[in-house]
Amino acid sequence: MPMDNKADTRCGFIALIGAPNAGKSTLLNALVGSKVTIVSRKVQTTRALIRGIALEGEAQLIFVDTPGIFAPRRRLDRAMVTTAWSGAHEADLVGVLIDARKGLDEEAEAILGKLAEVKQAKLLILNKIDVVAKEKLLTLAKAANEKASFAATFMISARNGDGVVDLKKWLAERVPPGPWLYPPEQMSDAPVRQLAAEITREKLFERLHQELPYHSTVETEVWKELRKGDIRIEQTIYVERESQRKIVLGKNGQTIKAIGEAARKEIAELVEAKVHLFLFVKVREGWGEDPERFRAMGLEFPKE
Repeated sequence: MPMDNKADTRCGFIALIGAPNAGKSTLLNALVGSKVTIVSRKVQTTRALIRGIALEGEAQLIFVDTPGIFAPRRRLDRAMVTTAWSGAHEADLVGVLIDARKGLDEEAEAILGKLAEVKQAKLLILNKIDVVAKEKLLTLAKAANEKASFAATFMISARNGDGVVDLKKWLAERVPPGPWLYPPEQMSDAPVRQLAAEITREKLFERLHQELPYHSTVETEVWKELRKGDIRIEQTIYVERESQRKIVLGKNGQTIKAIGEAARKEIAELVEAKVHLFLFVKVREGWGEDPERFRAMGLEFPKE
């Protein structure tokens, strides 16, 4: 439901696409704030997962996630790439992120080659400019603009924030006029540890949505940065009954192991560090009667 009907507000969806490790997570953090804001995905949501919302003046910028795009070799790879492009086709604007250190490698070439199919306005974002000579950047920008049609080119360092303010202002001017789709208070930055819990919960439901009621939850209990920059995370999955605990663990612990591995990979991509994830399953009776737990997941608490 529109949250603001002032005539001068703007609001739009922006897809950030790029090869894996081009720096999307870091850029998203820089655009949205120090932490990524997560908007809980309702079961029936059809859009790409919303990864963050930023406010810039009277504009609300909603960033949608797309998986890293790469040159597909196997059938499975091709299927994944198709999914990534669908996020781009649904957005109002499409930001194409290229790692300036790698330049126009095979992955970047594959992305530029398909951009003609995307009708929306596209902008080129060259990332990691803090570690690349200026001449190389100009040559790279020229070559990329010759291969695809970009409305603008931005040179940024997502890590130290160079160029991010200008990028955000440009996006705010280009999203369509219209009411905000999310309440301003939903902007408050969710800590990364909450986002990590959300990722694990998503993996849990992807695997067990038939057997598990919607109101089981995951909480991040321990988040410890280790000496080499690795992160140790301990999370607890809370269920309502012992029978559900057994389902989550699976035979010989196989189910929890698979959930943990899938979540660990995604959390590591988010925080851009090596992650050691430990999952525990506990029974918390009466969990489903607590309205506050429902609200924390973005769900309406049923009156009946």
